Amino acid sequence: MRPGTLLISQPFLGDPNFERSVVLLCRDEPEDGSFGLVLNRLTNLTLGDVLDLPTHLATAAGDLPLYMGGPVEPNTLHYLHRRADLPGAQDLGQDVYWGGDFELLLGLLGSGAVTADEIRLFAGYSGWSAGQLAGELQGQSWIRHPASAGKVFTLASDAFWRDILREKGGRFKVLANYPVDPRLN
Repeated sequence: MRPGTLLISQPFLGDPNFERSVVLLCRDEPEDGSFGLVLNRLTNLTLGDVLDLPTHLATAAGDLPLYMGGPVEPNTLHYLHRRADLPGAQDLGQDVYWGGDFELLLGLLGSGAVTADEIRLFAGYSGWSAGQLAGELQGQSWIRHPASAGKVFTLASDAFWRDILREKGGRFKVLANYPVDPRLN
C-alpha cells in the first residue's frame, strides 16, 4: 500500500486504540512492517508540555497541540508538515511530508516561515509487524482511502472519521452514522 493512504477504522473494530480513528500510512514495507499516525486523537498537551524549548521558540512552538499518533512508543515525537525543502522529510503526497530535520523546522516556526496550521505533532505511532496490516485489511478492520494525505490539514480532528466516510459516499456514508454502541440505538 502506498504512503499517503488513509486507513479508516470500521465502526465495529473493537480496539479502543483505534475506535473511530483515521490513520495516515507513512510507511508500508513487506519485510519491515507498517508505520502510521492516528490523525484524530487530539490530546490536551502541547509541544511546550513535553519539550524544553528555547525561550525564542517557546511562543511560536510551545502552544502547538499534540495528537496521540498511536499506542506504540508514546514517549516519541513524530510530525507531519508542508515543507518539501526540509532535509530528510518523506513525501507522502498532496503537499504533506513526514519527519525531517526537527531543529530546522523549529527554527522555521520561530521565524514565522512555517505557521501552526502547517504542522501536526504526534506522541507515539501506530505500527504493524510484517504482514499484520495486510491481514487486518483482509479481515476488513480498515477502509482504505488512497492518495489522501492532504486531508490532514483540511478536516477538523474531532469530526475527521465521520467526515471522511461521508466524503467517500455510498455505503461508507451510511457507516458515518453508525452508533458508538448499537445496543443503545
